[in-house]
Amino acid sequence: MSIGNSPEDDRPSIGRALQQARIHAGLTVEEVSSTTRVRIPIAHAIEQDDFSRCGGDVYARGHIRTLARAVGLNPEPLVAQYDAEHGGRPEPTPAAPLFEAERIRSDPRRPNWTAAMVAAIVAVVGFVGFTLFSDGDKGGGGPIAGGDTANADQPAPAPTKAHTTKPPKPDPSDSAIAGLPKDKVTIKVTARDGQSWISAKDANGKLLQDGLLKQGQSLTFTDKKRIDLVLGNAGAVQLYVNGKEVKQVGDKGSVERLSYTPGDPQAG
Repeated sequence: MSIGNSPEDDRPSIGRALQQARIHAGLTVEEVSSTTRVRIPIAHAIEQDDFSRCGGDVYARGHIRTLARAVGLNPEPLVAQYDAEHGGRPEPTPAAPLFEAERIRSDPRRPNWTAAMVAAIVAVVGFVGFTLFSDGDKGGGGPIAGGDTANADQPAPAPTKAHTTKPPKPDPSDSAIAGLPKDKVTIKVTARDGQSWISAKDANGKLLQDGLLKQGQSLTFTDKKRIDLVLGNAGAVQLYVNGKEVKQVGDKGSVERLSYTPGDPQAG
């Protein structure tokens, strides 16, 4: 170390530190890319201290963290070095409001059919009782005239059978969740609080999406078996899986890898 230089002047660059750690771990760029899902051209560029292919500071920090963990380095000093060399971490911006059109409506409260059934039964019993009472008044309301014994011996007419009423069938629910197919996995991703890099594959490994999702934009993916997601800047993403919102997808600037199948949301 030369006289007068600080320790920071002698430390390797971010890309050089990642490259040395990878070589020391006996890994190739292709192996690191397969493990982290950071594309090979981006991984090569970062090792050359070229962060222009990352798509912004947020994604650069996420890639640095991911690559550092893959080669056994503590990512925080490297992220701090990146912030020091690129003007520091920006102040967080307030979250953008959601459009009401993008909200998935919750299930409406179902009517109390038990109470309706009890009320219908009470009404039927009351109607039958009223009918029997009215027929009894018509049959024996006046005195029998003398000498008309033939009519007196005849049995009273049978009461009219009441017709029971059935409660109306409930209307089908207009819930968006109820309309989703249960034998498929359906994922909706919305860049709610900022832009985010999205990668999505189906169960066969087919690439469905690989690119930047700008703030306010949404994408929907469907597959019969499974969908694998990689979310950059996961804290800015609103995620619905099979009609249910997934809470705490990740932190701002973090890169999350998730897998979902039909049924209740369950990260792989």
